[in-house]
Amino acid sequence: MHNVHKLIVLCLVVGAYSDEHNHIYGDNEEVILWMNTVGPYHNRQETYAYFSLPFCVGSKDTINHYHETLSEALQGVELEFSGIDIEFKSNVQKGEYCAVQLNEDKYKVFVYAVKNHYWYQMYIDDLPIWGVVGEIKDNNYYIWTHKKFEIGYNGKQIIDVNLTSEDKVLLTPNVKLSFTYEVIWKPTETKFEDRFDKYLDYNFFQHRIHWFSIFNSFMMVIFLVGLVSMILMRTLRKDYARYSKDEDIDDMERDLGDEYGWKQVHGDVFRPASNSLVFSSLIGAGHQVTTVVFCVIVFAILGELYTERGSLLSTAIFVYAITSPINGYFGGSLYARMGGKLWIRQMTVSAFMLPAFVCGTAFFINFIAIYYHASRAIPFGTMVAVTCICLFIILPLTLVGTVLGRNLAGQPDYPCRINAVPRPIPEKKWFMEPGVIILMGGILPFASIFIEMYFIFTSFWAYKIYYVYGFMLLVFIILMIVTVCVTIVCTYFLLNAEDYRWQWTSFLAAASTSAYVYIYAIYYFFFKTKMYGLFQTAFYFGYMALFSGALGIMCGTVGYVGTSVFVRKIYSTVKID
Repeated sequence: MHNVHKLIVLCLVVGAYSDEHNHIYGDNEEVILWMNTVGPYHNRQETYAYFSLPFCVGSKDTINHYHETLSEALQGVELEFSGIDIEFKSNVQKGEYCAVQLNEDKYKVFVYAVKNHYWYQMYIDDLPIWGVVGEIKDNNYYIWTHKKFEIGYNGKQIIDVNLTSEDKVLLTPNVKLSFTYEVIWKPTETKFEDRFDKYLDYNFFQHRIHWFSIFNSFMMVIFLVGLVSMILMRTLRKDYARYSKDEDIDDMERDLGDEYGWKQVHGDVFRPASNSLVFSSLIGAGHQVTTVVFCVIVFAILGELYTERGSLLSTAIFVYAITSPINGYFGGSLYARMGGKLWIRQMTVSAFMLPAFVCGTAFFINFIAIYYHASRAIPFGTMVAVTCICLFIILPLTLVGTVLGRNLAGQPDYPCRINAVPRPIPEKKWFMEPGVIILMGGILPFASIFIEMYFIFTSFWAYKIYYVYGFMLLVFIILMIVTVCVTIVCTYFLLNAEDYRWQWTSFLAAASTSAYVYIYAIYYFFFKTKMYGLFQTAFYFGYMALFSGALGIMCGTVGYVGTSVFVRKIYSTVKID
């Protein structure tokens, strides 16, 4: 079954599993040690090319450079051949592979790296290996010059790699550093499909607090669903009873009766939202983001995408591109139902809204990364590739979806007739104002995902691999349900205050969850990380803005869709003359 899942994901995700090796080796066959990046331990996202430090290359002839996938280039993967000679199941005694003569500049670079706790990353057969550059002791700076590799194998496959850094040498100007290595091969009974388990922190991700948070969020869902069902349905049933009185009530009593609240705005409740072009584009993009998030989580569960370098991002890019018709369909159909005429402009805004937000932020950070010579700097070729995906895949598919949406679901079918003249909105208490409702709407959805945000942030900004996508799927479903329930309640209060501006209010009330997530990200930055400097700060807050923005569009769309069903239901059940 595991292999079937792998095959399914392989068919769906083009390029996600592409690599130079098939993970099968013969005796004495070449095993390549790739040097990837180096950077401060306290920010795993700030990385530089390994040879940006004055390390040296081994004596072995250079082979063809590994060509990274699009997702690896976006993630700052820079694989360079180490020049170290390693052969399958062939032990290597301790010996020098290169040497460096330190001048003043190289000495300062190494001291800076040791002072800032630089770690480096390498790969053997797609298995990551981490090592520390050096250490500080008694105000002196030392560098590790010996790499001891212990490689476990099972049959013809590499199962695990352990690195031990030895031979601590004091850093002084004009000293000659001799870098050595040795390789020890050991048989192991661990199966190939289980070789990545050693990198997973079970004690952290499956901690009791994680299970408790899921249970707590589940109980919140039950409470909210019960609350909505009990309060709203009882209230609505009472309203329906008023409207279903038998016909012996005379017309004067009917006219003087209890027409109030949400029934008073029946002629305006289906009036098109203000700025309908932007609104429909947001809803279209939200449908697409929701679909992408759900699909990527499912693929991660089935295919264990966290075990392959860059595969998760490759999957997200691929799924986002092929789901562009969903964006066009729902955005285009909603815009048509709202009477919009500039459908080409709406389609363009819908197609490029989120990519422009992502690319604009990424390119801004990219300029800073280029200034710092960081590996996170996106190459020009990668920028061209992303632009081509937007122009030649996302835009045409969005056009197809828009045309289908306008023709299949673009006719307005509102249960109530829209008045020619908008009804004036009466004054109401401060806590019934849309701004207050919007701020209050995101509290409970954020509370339902608060603990999961901690685990996600820690996996992204620290040296932990997130693998509990089953938890993420449960939290995703819980978030959707809580968001719909809360938004329905908020909208019902708004309509009872005879304010018919529910479309934007329902969207923003749900989307305000992202504001609380970003506030939590600010807290996390100052109290849970040790980041500093322009690059680290811009990188953190830039990508947290992207994460929060996408979450806000997704939650806002889910809240609007759920509220739209609710509003249609109550106004189609009550017959209003």
